[in-house]
Order: sequence, then structure tokens, then C-alpha cells
Amino acid sequence: MEEIEETRRRCEADLLALPNVTGVGIGEQEGTPVIKVLVTEKVSQSTLEPGERLPESIDGWRVVVEEVGQPAAEPTEEEK
Repeated sequence: MEEIEETRRRCEADLLALPNVTGVGIGEQEGTPVIKVLVTEKVSQSTLEPGERLPESIDGWRVVVEEVGQPAAEPTEEEK
């Protein structure tokens, strides 16, 4: 897991700079570690410029895109 964490850490800023990306983490799919990219909304690759598209893999680690919607802050105790 150390290798995928190093890859995630190294590429996180570049991925977060892409439109729609709200988070980058590590997950698992079919028993294999993956780099998870969280987006507000999944969009067709054809609507994105080449420099805005997520790679299918990074350093041999599969990239999985997960739609999470708009992030919202939890209300503070004063707001409840």
C-alpha cells in the first residue's frame, strides 16, 4: 500500500486542479487497490479538453472515478 499512497500523494494536486474533481483517495475494486478520484458529476470524456481528462491509470494503478455531488459542510453546533 505504500507505493499507491506515494503515487496518490504525488499526483493529488494535479488531479485536484482538474474541473469537477473534489477529492483523491485510495480505494479497492475487485480486491485490487485503486486510485479513487471524486467528482461532483461524471461527464463524458468528449465534453472535456484533452488536458482536463482523467487518466485511466497512473503508474500502473487503475483510476476509478466516483460521482459524489457537491460537497457540503456539516452544520456547526451553533447552526443546529
